[in-house]
Amino acid sequence: MTAQWQANVSLKPFNTFGIDVKARHLVQAHDDADVLQALTAAAERGLDVLVLGGGSNLLLTQDVDGLVLHMASRGRRIVADDGEHVLVEAEAGEPWHPFVQWTLAQGLCGMENLSLIPGTVGAAPMQNIGAYGVEIKDVFAGLTALDRQTGAMREFNLQDCAFAYRASVFKANPGRWLILRVRFALKRTLDPHLGYGPVRQRLQEQGIEQPTAQAISEAICSIRREKLPDPEVLGNAGSFFKNPVVSSACADRIRAVYPDLVAYPQGEQGVKLAAGWLIERAGWKGYREGDAGVHRLQALVLVNYGQASGAQLHALAGKIQDDIRARFGVELEMEPNLC
Repeated sequence: MTAQWQANVSLKPFNTFGIDVKARHLVQAHDDADVLQALTAAAERGLDVLVLGGGSNLLLTQDVDGLVLHMASRGRRIVADDGEHVLVEAEAGEPWHPFVQWTLAQGLCGMENLSLIPGTVGAAPMQNIGAYGVEIKDVFAGLTALDRQTGAMREFNLQDCAFAYRASVFKANPGRWLILRVRFALKRTLDPHLGYGPVRQRLQEQGIEQPTAQAISEAICSIRREKLPDPEVLGNAGSFFKNPVVSSACADRIRAVYPDLVAYPQGEQGVKLAAGWLIERAGWKGYREGDAGVHRLQALVLVNYGQASGAQLHALAGKIQDDIRARFGVELEMEPNLC
C-alpha cells in the first residue's frame, strides 16, 4: 500500500529538541517500497526531501518547505550464528536503545557500551556514534543504502564507510545515501571495554568484579541518566559539541593556565579535549536565555526549556563557540545537523 502523504505537519514530535516547526509534507516510510515511492513522487513534484530518523541529532531552525521522509521501518533479526560469532541486522527505523537491549536479551555482547543513546539504527552509522570507549565501527558488519543520485541499492562494508570520530562517508555526502538497514558483528563471549573510570567505579560500587554485558549496560544507563536529561522531559539532542582535537602544543598552552584541563592523548593526531570541560570552565554551565539554555548538570548539552526556537538555540551555540575560541583558542564544532 502506498504510504500516505500528510500536509502542514508539526515536526515537534519528530525531533528530540521539541522544536515546533512545520513540514509542508510528511510521509512515514515503513519499508523500501514506501521510500522509493515517496522519493519518486517528491522528484515529480520538484520537492526537496529531508530524511528523519529519531530526530535526535538535528536542530530545526525553520519550517521545511518540502517533504519530510520519516523512516518508520521496523525489524531485527539474527542473520548468521556459528555459536560464538553472530551477525544481526536491523531496519533503519528501529529505535537504537531498544535494539541494543534486544541484542543483550539474545545473549550477545558488543553493544553494551552503546546503551541509552537516543536515535535510530539507520542514523547511527551517519555519526559513527560512540560512548564509553566503543564506536559503531567496532561492531559494524555492513549496511544497505539507497543512492539517491542514481536510484541504485548499494552494500557498504566497514572500509567503504570511512568511519572517523563522529564522521562517515554518509555525513561527508549529505543527502546522497539513505540507509535502509544495518548489520552488526557480535559475540557470545564478552570482551569488556572498561577504560572509562566512571564505568569501572560504578561496577565496583555495586560489588561486581566480573561484569556481564547486561551489568555493563545497566551501569552505563545509570550514569547517563544521572548526567544527561531525558528528551521526553527536557528537549535536547545529547552532546551538542564534538570534543575538539588539538595539537599537543595547544593542549600544553591551555594546561599551563588551567592545570585541571581534561584531555586525552590521540597519538600523532594530537590531543582530544573535553568540550564539556571547556564550556563549564568558561562559565556557561546552567546558563539560560529565555527557554534556550545549557544544562545545569552537563555543560555539553544544550536544552529547550519549552518554547525555544531552533534559531535561538543556534544563536546560543554561536555565543559559546565565540567565547571558547577567544578564551582558549579552540574551535568547537556542532554535532547536530542544522536545518
